[in-house]
Amino acid sequence: MSQSLHFFTPSSLTFSKQSLPKPSCNRRFPVTTLSPKLISIKASTSADPNSSTTPPQVLISDNGTGAGEILSSTPQDYDTPPSQSFLSDSSSIDVDAVTEVELKENGFRSTRRTKLVCTIGPATCGFEELQALAVGGMNVARINMCHGTREWHKRVIERVRRLNEEKGFAVAIMMDTEGSEIHMGDLGGASSAKAEDGEIWTFSVRAFDLPRPERTINVNYDGFAEDVQVGDELLVDGGMVRFEVIEKIGPDVKCRCTDPGLMLPRANLTFWRDGSLVRERNAMLPTISSKVGASDLFSVIEIGIFFFQVQKLPFTTSESLPFIKDWLDIDFGIAEGVDFIAISFVKSAEVINHLKSYIAARSRDSDIAVIAKIESIDSLRNLEEIIQASDGAMVARGDLGAQIPLEQVPSAQQKIVQICRQLNKPVIVASQLLESMIEYPTPTRAEVADVSEAVRQRADALMLSGESAMGQYPDKALAVLRSVSVRIEKWWREEKRYEAMELPAVGSSFSDSISEEICSSAAKMANNLGVDALFVYTKTGHMASLLSRCRPDCPIFAFTSTKSVRRRLNLQWGLIPFRVSFSDDMESNLNKTFSLLKARGMIKSGDLVIAVSDMLQSIQVMNVP
Repeated sequence: MSQSLHFFTPSSLTFSKQSLPKPSCNRRFPVTTLSPKLISIKASTSADPNSSTTPPQVLISDNGTGAGEILSSTPQDYDTPPSQSFLSDSSSIDVDAVTEVELKENGFRSTRRTKLVCTIGPATCGFEELQALAVGGMNVARINMCHGTREWHKRVIERVRRLNEEKGFAVAIMMDTEGSEIHMGDLGGASSAKAEDGEIWTFSVRAFDLPRPERTINVNYDGFAEDVQVGDELLVDGGMVRFEVIEKIGPDVKCRCTDPGLMLPRANLTFWRDGSLVRERNAMLPTISSKVGASDLFSVIEIGIFFFQVQKLPFTTSESLPFIKDWLDIDFGIAEGVDFIAISFVKSAEVINHLKSYIAARSRDSDIAVIAKIESIDSLRNLEEIIQASDGAMVARGDLGAQIPLEQVPSAQQKIVQICRQLNKPVIVASQLLESMIEYPTPTRAEVADVSEAVRQRADALMLSGESAMGQYPDKALAVLRSVSVRIEKWWREEKRYEAMELPAVGSSFSDSISEEICSSAAKMANNLGVDALFVYTKTGHMASLLSRCRPDCPIFAFTSTKSVRRRLNLQWGLIPFRVSFSDDMESNLNKTFSLLKARGMIKSGDLVIAVSDMLQSIQVMNVP
């Protein structure tokens, strides 16, 4: 039997925000009943297996074995506009290949809830390497615009999309902008450089012919030699390597290594004086929040005529190059249809709003999500307004740790994760999770504890940077993230550690408030009843994100009809995104998905599920027929 409760807000009836009664503490909402038969307890029937009707055909994914086949019409190509990328065959379903295997072999409770982001670099840019990461659990592929050319990144994007099309994955693509930081050059083509204790290195703004002098590093900021002082402490990549400034000779700065370590190409640089961060340089660098007239911005950003119009910008020196490059990279990301754009060194909500307006103007059919990277003192000062304006946040602990005392980073991370969840925004914990695995096949125990803490805080995703981009053991690093996540999540469920975090209302309308209450109630019911899975049917992904915010014990099967929404949902905690066509008839949708998933062996008769929908606001509890 199916027990269902429906909430109806007819489209012809409008609510005035001022006229609505203020919800009481138990959040009782008025319900408009259109017919006595619409709120009922009813039995749901699945498709009769003995029926003469042709059973639905399904899209079979092979998990990379080469044995898969499509029994229905082929899904549309990835370059179809998001508004048109619906399933061409109403009887097929797209399922993540790895999750399918996990469900078949280990059941609902075995699925990993924490999502994994991998930075793609020289070690993982090939198709086979990308496939290995996808099989290993990669949900999002990150391309870092600090490294490589746009042509190189374009090839990576094409390979990820080919992987999704051919192998049945739903790997999303995140483009990360460079930002306005001071950073090193590319190390003359070397993948890394080792600085030993006591060595003297030269940091210079001069351009050198190859091969460059030994122990010499280029810096991207022309005023570097003028700004630093003898006695300053220079930190590479947030303190992975430390130097003391001992001499200045024209454009060259001589430094002695005081903390040895490995330096990576284009690592960021910060310098400290008398125990305090010298912030003037980073504070003055132009970023995408710089004041640029709309007409100038829209003309300058046009690829092909950009360099003929660059003089219209208020910044025309070499110091404006990070600003200019970020906008060109953003235009590249929009043209390529990436799923997420991560913005570096966000100082205020204005940055996010500006970028969202620009994306909307450049690609009206695009639904690219904007991720704010929290990595500076300015970001922390305006934290809540930045997160509220964005579509998600990244805790960039490396750069953040270079601007605040190290002992404050853990509390800052926890605060960011908490605010993101309260505001219903996905959050990624990044930087140096398994740094030692760039060189070694096993992590330190401290790194494992760090990963465990991020999972325990219920962050949506964990991110590998150098470990997967240029490390020697990218697959092993990903396996560590996956195994630690699954183990800590299982421990959390076994201990019944339901945190008492208050989730404030985030809806801006009466209908949104109903959706929040439905999802909150459904999650509590799922925990109390011990259901096997939550089903959510969503066109935009909003209802699925509200369920994810509640962090229920069971996995959340999120059904949507568009590829882009499915990929975006792959970043959020606990969501298993499917692509399937559906209607406004919940009973029809349930019968269809039951039939399709049973055909795949992903569910079986008797499994207990709770279903919700953002098309017809309702909760249904039922056993799979």
